[in-house]
This record gives sequence, C-alpha cells and structure tokens, in this order.
Amino acid sequence: MNPFSPFGITIWIIVALSLLGLPIGLSMISASIVYLLIAKQDMGIAAEQLLQGLFNSYTLLAIPLFIFAADLMNVGSLSDRLLKFCHALVGRFRGGLGHVNVVANVILSGMSGSAVADAAGLGRIIINMMTKDGKYTPSYAGAITAAAATIGPIIPPSIPLVLYALVSDASVGYLFLGGVIPGLVMGAVLMAMNAVLARIHDFPVEEAVPLREIPRITWEAFPALMMPIVLLGGIYGGVMTPTEAAALAALYAYLISLVVYRSVSLKQTYDCLLSSARSTAAVGMLIAGALVFNYVVTREDLPNTLSVMLAGYHLSAVGFLLMVNVLLLILGCLLDASTILLVIVPILIPAAKLLGIDMVHFGLVVVMNLMIGLLTPPYGLLLFVVSNITRAPLKAIVRDALPFIFVLILALFVITYIPDLVLWLPRVFGYKG
Repeated sequence: MNPFSPFGITIWIIVALSLLGLPIGLSMISASIVYLLIAKQDMGIAAEQLLQGLFNSYTLLAIPLFIFAADLMNVGSLSDRLLKFCHALVGRFRGGLGHVNVVANVILSGMSGSAVADAAGLGRIIINMMTKDGKYTPSYAGAITAAAATIGPIIPPSIPLVLYALVSDASVGYLFLGGVIPGLVMGAVLMAMNAVLARIHDFPVEEAVPLREIPRITWEAFPALMMPIVLLGGIYGGVMTPTEAAALAALYAYLISLVVYRSVSLKQTYDCLLSSARSTAAVGMLIAGALVFNYVVTREDLPNTLSVMLAGYHLSAVGFLLMVNVLLLILGCLLDASTILLVIVPILIPAAKLLGIDMVHFGLVVVMNLMIGLLTPPYGLLLFVVSNITRAPLKAIVRDALPFIFVLILALFVITYIPDLVLWLPRVFGYKG
C-alpha cells in the first residue's frame, strides 16, 4: 500500500487522531471525510452511509435494549439471587467461589450479552465474596472474574454477535444458537483450571449449603433463571425476532426487579436509563465511524484484493482459520473488540466465503478471539475493570490470568477445528449452512 495514496493518508489520520485521544469512531469519520475530499468524491456520501447504515438496520436496536437489561440486572437484586443459587450448586467444592464465579457468568450470559457489564456488575459482588477474610488474593479473584466474563458475549444474547451479523449478513438467531456449546466449553475449561489451581494453592472449601435450603434458594432465583428460557424460547419458537427479544429482556428485567424483588427505585431506573444511553452513544459512534470507513474500504476494493492475495498463497480453510486466529489474538492486544469487528473483520469475510467457511462458525471463532483479547495486555479492557474493583496491581492480575488465557486459547482452537460444536444446535433448528 502506498502510504501517500488517499487510502494511506486516511490510515495515517486515523492513527494520529486516535493517539491524540479522539474516540476511534470520530477518528474514522474524520479520516473518511478527508479521503472523500482527496478522492474528489461527494462529501455527502459520509452522511449518506452513516444514516443508511444506522437507520436501515433493525437489528441494531437490540444493542441499547440489551445494555439496558444488563444495567437493570446489576442495579436490581437479580445478580445477588443468581450468585446464591450458584453457591448452593458448586460452592461446596475446593475453590468453590471460583466455580461460583464461572457458573454465575454462564447463567448471567443468557441475559446481558456484554462482557464488561458482567465484570463490572456481577464481578464486583463475587470479588467481594472471594476476598472477604483473605480467602483468595485480590489478583486471583480479579483474574478469574475477568476470564469468566468472556463467556457473556458467547452464550446468547450477545452484542458482539449482533455487530457481526451487521457486517456479515449472517442470521442473528443462528449465531445465538451457535454460541451455546462454545460458551459451555469455555465455562468447562475455566472450571477445570480453577480446580487445578485450587489444589495447587490450597484454596479453602466453603461451608456447604444445607440440602434443605436449596429448594428455597432455587425458588427465590427462579424468576431470574427463567429469563434466558423466555428469551430463547421466544426467538426459536418463532414468536419474536432477536431485536424484539432484546426489548422483552429489558422489560422482563425491569418488571422482575420492580414488582417481584422490589429492589429498584424510580431514581435507580433513571440512572440505568442514563447509563445505558451513554453506553449506547459510545457504541453508536463507533458503528457510525465503521460504516463510513467501510465505504472507503469497499471503494478501495480491499476485500477482493485480500481474497486474490490469499488465493496466491493457496491457503486452505484450515490455514486461513489459523491465520485469522493469530491475527485477531495479536490485534486483540492492541485494539478495542468492536473496532476489530467493524473494521478488520469485514475485510476477512469475503476470503472466508471464498474458502467455503460457514459464516456462523466463522462468527463464533471471531468473537471468541475478541473476547480473549479483552484479557490480554496492554489493551485488555477486562483487566482494567477488575483492577479498578480489586485495587490489585495490573501485573499481578495478568500473572494470575495467564493460566485462564491458556485454556481459553485451547478452547478456541477446539471450536475452530471442530465446526460441528458450533453448527450442531443451529442445524437442529433448521440451519442449512
């Protein structure tokens, strides 16, 4: 690529503005406008691409609704009751609170769809439980919390999978189904590693919850446990679209918190709406920037250029997926997951299609990579979230997170090279891919 071509100048502008602290979405919009100016294109194309992309995509409405649902669950007592339920199930084993952490994230992932929301909301509660009385070090509690939060966007619903559907035209419903088994695999390997580390470090065995208490705890958590069943049953029963399910998720979380648990006030509702609006605006700005920049990428014919280049290397589907995994794991250390998903992944999709890779399978591989990227320094966002909660040094959290990163990468390669783990459930529900 010529660094002084219109596209080369566009890339330099994006990098420079980002380093100066401008949000990446605004950087992409600004650089793309400069590209249109240099290429002597109509400047109105930027606004046209932005407006058409944002207002013609019904699926994007799911994002603010899932964000609002996640905020409500954190403010209400849904998370507390789920933790008590998980503690009753697995808290009795050595390293039990670590297992509780993972199981709670598996269950909660069927409600929020956001790794950061899970780490910041549920994570704050479980970290306090783990570090109380010095049972676990703050760095270990933070590390397993961050690792477990990566499950959230894999098991449906999932905001990153909604964004992937936007750039790939894959079915959101089948993507959601495809994430169920990979998410369970991630949970299993994290619990296995926690069990190993619990014996190595001689973590305590929690006092077992009496069996007579389990029915009561389950009943108290029942409304919260029903939420994933209501959502997924509605989607795959043909009653609602994923976007309508997101609206139901927000309504359900609010009604359960307000009417059943009576744990949310009008002021807290207002604060949730305000917080959700801010998060939605940040995501929306990033999507807007990506929509405008993707016009530039398409005009430069980069996807086809990459496809031709890969054809010249005679890469098989196996080799291409290996290259994608390595590329995305490296980029995940440096860039925000949404940026990679909206800017880099659209360039890779035509090559994946050319090699006959299923778009649902490819989507889960991509999103798993990006979730692992949230754990890897220097840009690991989840590391910063749990470091802020625990006040533990980032270096210590990274050290304790390394075993979990290792097993998650193993799970990634299993999912990458055994596509049926992703595609079996969608095919049961009629997927023909």
